Amino acid sequence: MDRRQIGIDAEQRAAEFLTTAGLRILTRNYRCRLGELDIVARHDAMLVIAEVRCRSRSDYGGAAASVTPAKQRRIILTTRHLLMCRPALAQLSIRFDVLAVSADQIDWLRGAFTAY
Repeated sequence: MDRRQIGIDAEQRAAEFLTTAGLRILTRNYRCRLGELDIVARHDAMLVIAEVRCRSRSDYGGAAASVTPAKQRRIILTTRHLLMCRPALAQLSIRFDVLAVSADQIDWLRGAFTAY
């Protein structure tokens, strides 16, 4: 299986995981010129922006460590774009999560980083 397909499968598993946890998926792979949001979900009055990371090895800190400050900035900027395009979502609180997907588990890091 190639890297692209592994990523697609990891995002599908993460979306199913979040749905099972009670979140409603609003969109997946939201793209603009600033970047991409893997999963945008809602849980009550919370907008959850979920970055899905998949790594086959834990070298260099594993999947969660790969969400660098530069990647966080792109996610935040892309989220701002989403909120401008969908103003109703701007009324919700926002949380940035990371889902670290491995072959046998998903680690859900709620509030992995902030926009401030």
